[in-house]
Amino acid sequence: MKSVRPAPKSAEPLLVIACGALAGEILQLKKANGWDHLELQCLDAKLHNRPALIPAKLQQKIDDNRDKYQQIYVAYADCGTAGAIDEIIEKEGIERLPGAHCYSFYAGQRRFEALAEKELGTFYLTDFLVRHFDRLIIKGFKLSTHPELRDSFFGHYRKLVYLSQKVDDSLMSGARAAADYLKLDFEHVNCGYGELETSLKSHVIAVG
Repeated sequence: MKSVRPAPKSAEPLLVIACGALAGEILQLKKANGWDHLELQCLDAKLHNRPALIPAKLQQKIDDNRDKYQQIYVAYADCGTAGAIDEIIEKEGIERLPGAHCYSFYAGQRRFEALAEKELGTFYLTDFLVRHFDRLIIKGFKLSTHPELRDSFFGHYRKLVYLSQKVDDSLMSGARAAADYLKLDFEHVNCGYGELETSLKSHVIAVG
């Protein structure tokens, strides 16, 4: 990840409204690039399991901040909302991250399409999802109390692909353990920050 010159101290504030699953990566990018005028607010990452709730909560967050910020950027992809996020950002005149979900903007659309074509039955993890696999997947799908549901939810998958943002031995071990738990073949693809970085960079510099 290459650093760019720090944003001027007088830069206009940019509010980024993000999925909580991206908070750590966005804060790391902010620090590394000196984006002092980027301000971050997040929605709960648990909405990852209930995407139908995202649009209303996103709209409320925008409404709460419209009088405070002239520049707002949405760090969500479509994220399973069937175009509802796009309806909001079109109405509000703001933009969002590219792609259908975090897997595609981390990997890049072309590479993600190649991975999906190679094996349609693929379950994807990012660094965040590896860290919170127990909370979001095992407990989130009640697999800890109803292990028989594992095959119901994941029986149609054949492979787990770990799209890593950084190379970390403990995360790699966690990703392999997740694949073993779900009884899936394992593949690792190091993506870095992908289009999360390039998209944020274009908007941060634009208001800097």
